[in-house]
Amino acid sequence: MKAILPTLLLFFSIIAFSQTTVSGSVQDDGGQPLPGASILVVGTSSGTVTDFDGNFTFTYSQDPPFMLQASFVGFETMTLEITSNNQTLNFILVEGSSLDEVVISASRTPERIFESPVTVERFGIQDIKTTTAVDFYDGLENLKGVDINTNSLTFKSVNTRGFATFANNRFMQLVDGMDNSTPALNFPIGNLVGMIETDVQSVELLPGASSALYGANAFNGILFMRSKSPFDHDGISASIKKGITSQKASGDNDYIDIGIRAAHKFSDYFAVKVNFGYLKGTDWAATDLTDKNDPSKTRANLDYDGLNVYGDGLVSTNIRTASGGLGIIPDVVVSRTGYEERDLTNYNAESVKADWGLYYRPWANDFEIQYVGKVGTGSTIYQGSNRYNINGFFQEQHKIELKNNNFFLRGYLVGDNAGDSYDMVVAATQILNSWKPHTQWFQEYIETYAGATLSGATDAQAHAAARAQAESGRYEPGTPEFEAALNRSISDPNLATGSKFQDASKYYHVDANYNFSHLIDWAEIQVGGSYRKYNLNSSGTIYTDFDGPIKYSEYGIYTQIQKNMELNEVFDLKLTGSIRYDKSEFFDGFYSPRISAGLTINENHNIRASIQTGFRNPTTQDLFIGLDTSTYVLIGSAPDNLNRYSREYDISTSGEMLGQPDMITQTGGAAYTNSYTRASVAAYQTSVIELGGKGNPDLLEIANPELIKPEQVTSFEVGYRGKLTNFTIDFSAYYNSFKDFISQNLVFAPFYGTVGDGSLSADAILYDDYQDYGIYTNSDTNVNSYGASIGLSTKVFGNFNLSGSYTYAKLDFDKVKYPDFVTNFNTPEHKFKASFGNTELFKNFGFNVAYRFSDDYYWENTFANGLIPEYHVVDAQINLTVPSLKSIFKAGATNLLGDEYFTATGTGYIGSMYYVSWTINNL
Repeated sequence: MKAILPTLLLFFSIIAFSQTTVSGSVQDDGGQPLPGASILVVGTSSGTVTDFDGNFTFTYSQDPPFMLQASFVGFETMTLEITSNNQTLNFILVEGSSLDEVVISASRTPERIFESPVTVERFGIQDIKTTTAVDFYDGLENLKGVDINTNSLTFKSVNTRGFATFANNRFMQLVDGMDNSTPALNFPIGNLVGMIETDVQSVELLPGASSALYGANAFNGILFMRSKSPFDHDGISASIKKGITSQKASGDNDYIDIGIRAAHKFSDYFAVKVNFGYLKGTDWAATDLTDKNDPSKTRANLDYDGLNVYGDGLVSTNIRTASGGLGIIPDVVVSRTGYEERDLTNYNAESVKADWGLYYRPWANDFEIQYVGKVGTGSTIYQGSNRYNINGFFQEQHKIELKNNNFFLRGYLVGDNAGDSYDMVVAATQILNSWKPHTQWFQEYIETYAGATLSGATDAQAHAAARAQAESGRYEPGTPEFEAALNRSISDPNLATGSKFQDASKYYHVDANYNFSHLIDWAEIQVGGSYRKYNLNSSGTIYTDFDGPIKYSEYGIYTQIQKNMELNEVFDLKLTGSIRYDKSEFFDGFYSPRISAGLTINENHNIRASIQTGFRNPTTQDLFIGLDTSTYVLIGSAPDNLNRYSREYDISTSGEMLGQPDMITQTGGAAYTNSYTRASVAAYQTSVIELGGKGNPDLLEIANPELIKPEQVTSFEVGYRGKLTNFTIDFSAYYNSFKDFISQNLVFAPFYGTVGDGSLSADAILYDDYQDYGIYTNSDTNVNSYGASIGLSTKVFGNFNLSGSYTYAKLDFDKVKYPDFVTNFNTPEHKFKASFGNTELFKNFGFNVAYRFSDDYYWENTFANGLIPEYHVVDAQINLTVPSLKSIFKAGATNLLGDEYFTATGTGYIGSMYYVSWTINNL
């Protein structure tokens, strides 16, 4: 990295001062202007877009001759030569296909999707206009091969090719080159603090590994969001959407989404822009009362643990054990009566975000210096190990970038603040303990049961009387007592007594890239690098940073060579090779090579193949988390993290019988050095019941997982893009082989004894004297996955657009042999999507209908596992363009059939949305 940056700075002096001004227009073959068409100097990223009337003017920093290219979604790209200064060009585009669109992400250089060496999906301004989704981010769900897991109304997680929960740290999301991941969580939180729709220029998505160019986090896909330059998009644009959300659990509720963009080009030297967005609605209420472990159970059962009921299963005990072994007390588990999620949140969904930029071109050419600032705050629901109310979460980004067509050097800061966020599961537990301590509740239960039994009551009558007595004085939701207890909990950051999160983490990042194509003719060569430094600061509420922030860093360097070869009049071959070296201060360095080849035949067919290796460093949570979720303790496996987490336990009840002290202190290191596997503990506990005694200790299997290390993947991909008569086809197939696959497992660490001793540690399990730990480790065996996608599009009935895609995904992993290892594949085996519409059903009026089918699949998450039933969704919209007002009016509905569905166990069912929108001057 130190060698690259001076080299890049040296090349800053190679800036041409000559200028060529070009102007013109872009129209379709019927003479209609094409607003928002892309104008690009071939082989560079320099260009502009047409205004509402299809006109453009821009200045380029080199003398003629050079080639200028015009492109627009649904039309064939056209290229004309610039031979003189102040030349005027008129582009007439004929209808074509989406394969002619230009993308940048696949190779870090402009190229047609048709010639891209890897699979890439694009979503541009025209797609935003015609999408049936309520906004552009939701519209990504209609792209081929893309899953969107809906956490809540304002927090949706994009996923490609499986292996993702809502904490999708295998997927990277970039906004104008800045990583959108939150420092505390280490993954993107959807578009909660992301881009404003009126400022979106384009969205590109690369499924699969992209580590060779983009580093460790681009392990399973990367999403690029590019905003509009104020030099190219001057003026004020605005959008307002108004409608309702409709769900059986929460009813009909108002929804509003406002976006405003203001940009001004003062001269060819200086421009500014400001964006503001506001969204408010009511979240999808999660009201599933199904028992997590046994769907046949209801709230009438003694040991009920409801999916969206909190404080029940977490606070449960074997009442005979708790009584000291009294024979009159049955050997059963009893749980406290919990609170429903709807009692613990108002389901407010809100997002407020703003960004601003100053753009300076000192020589009025393509060399640009820019400062960009972004802030966002909002409220949403997040599901991880528990369910969290993210309330007033704040994130900021600040970037300074120097760039021209050949290089960029950017540095940025990303910081967050948890605001008033809290753990709803822990809050419920704290409220229960507030009105009646857990020990008192169970003592009253046991005493009342014993008294009722001695008085002649049946078992059912005794349990009913015991619960009624223990529940006396309960704080009912909505009462002043309940609200006071809730407020005490959610304002207390001490997780032993409260449920509030504290966090003010940040990271600093530097990126650089230089393209030598203007200096070298025989091939395009790029070099680049990055450096990141983390500063974790949760005050001990998330990480083990009890005594101050945790700091660490990582860096990477890469290079890429791309060569185009014209083999003959029929065949063109593009070869691309790249390699990246990354190093974290905790692990050995790793090389990520990628080799790809693309063969173009007759300009209508392209066959591609690639192979690359990728890697993923353990995340901040994998390394440094130390969080008691009440269900279990999450403990990161960085060597210096293990013993920073410690907790004192009261084992006086069983300790006296076994000669152990009343109090014992255990550190997080026990999870990795003295623990049993989850499956073997379950088998041992079953044997206790079957044998009516201590059980069979030989069933206990030592876990003692290895400390975490980077994950690796080798990815093979082949694909075809082509135009056949009236059809365009895009097909890809892949095979991924993962080594040292990172996952989170559960282990059980006894408070006394040494695992494998056959007696004392087994007694600890018998008497519930152990701690459950969620640990982070690597699989002992390879994890493989494979799949394929195909997309078809055509014109029918004249000028109606018809398209469809099918995606297949399959996990190859021996779950029977490794029952405790969780892959979180979480994607359906079969997905089908289709759309039918017409952008000009009649003049200035269009419509679109989209359909999505998802096969059923099994969802794995640390909060809950379960089967996701198949679902069918239909969305639709109509739109009217009014050129005299420079406006687009739109009316639409999502989930038009009204069949509520969900994409993850434990989340709210997704209902319908109905909206109208008015967008002004959005090009």
